[in-house]
Amino acid sequence: MLAKYILKRIGLMLLTLFLVITATFFLMQIMPGTPFHNPKLSPQQLQSLMVAYGLDKPLWYQYLIYLGHAFTGNFGTSFTYTNQPVSMMIAQRLPVSAELGLQAMIIALIFGTIFGVLSARYRNTWIDGLLSVISTFAFSVPSFVVGTLLLLVFGYVMQVLPVTGWDGFATGTSIMPSIALSLSSMAQVTAFVRSEMIESLSSDYILLARAKGLSDKEVLWKHALRNSLIPMLTLIGPMTAGLLTGSVLIETIFSIPGIGQQFVNSIPSKDFPVIMGTTIVYALMLMVMILITDIITAFVDPRVRLD
Repeated sequence: MLAKYILKRIGLMLLTLFLVITATFFLMQIMPGTPFHNPKLSPQQLQSLMVAYGLDKPLWYQYLIYLGHAFTGNFGTSFTYTNQPVSMMIAQRLPVSAELGLQAMIIALIFGTIFGVLSARYRNTWIDGLLSVISTFAFSVPSFVVGTLLLLVFGYVMQVLPVTGWDGFATGTSIMPSIALSLSSMAQVTAFVRSEMIESLSSDYILLARAKGLSDKEVLWKHALRNSLIPMLTLIGPMTAGLLTGSVLIETIFSIPGIGQQFVNSIPSKDFPVIMGTTIVYALMLMVMILITDIITAFVDPRVRLD
């Protein structure tokens, strides 16, 4: 059953990947200008570059060649960085983006869960109202605005945290970008946990636990929260991929050498292979994370069937 389900999902992933590659390739073709916009290039030099990168071939031929290479992990060679394979450039920068996304996800899950439990426990009180205001602010304000504010306050005014660079969480360079990136996801987790906790606290098994004489703390953390966290697994996959893709502006603001910064820099230079390769990797990460989440959810919750 599991093997059949995984094979079916892999087939759908390959179809989706085909559509992403096709859409990305042809969207790049309608972008104005060429990747070789140096005015110092002579017509002969420009033609030589077009031949070297295979851009002199018919469009359908370029598409078929790229499609075949993309499914083997070969995204071509960068137009901006000479003789640099795009797959190697992505492989070098992806761990940095993954580390940033993982730190942001941990922050979002921990504080979102705590805020959600407190909001449900003190429902319709000033605590619930305050946490609702915080969650609304965290969800509404874009991460790059929060990142800019953190830079201004803690980086330039108070000067307690490094402004740019990337040396890991221990040195403090990843604290501000991780917090800025995590706020929107934290608000989603808070709202989700609050809703599930309110439903759980009104369930029959909670009434039975109270009737057995269990304290409010035991009922809240051992019974209600445990059952409320199972549905939250469905959030983790898309949220993880979203944090990775959402790090584009954060990496640019904090000068973090991740895949997002590389993606932004490739747009004005019209480095088509980098743009397409990054887009494909982002799409693949999203699909893989959703698949893993569905499988884990089915194992944790027996009520979920893999069809």
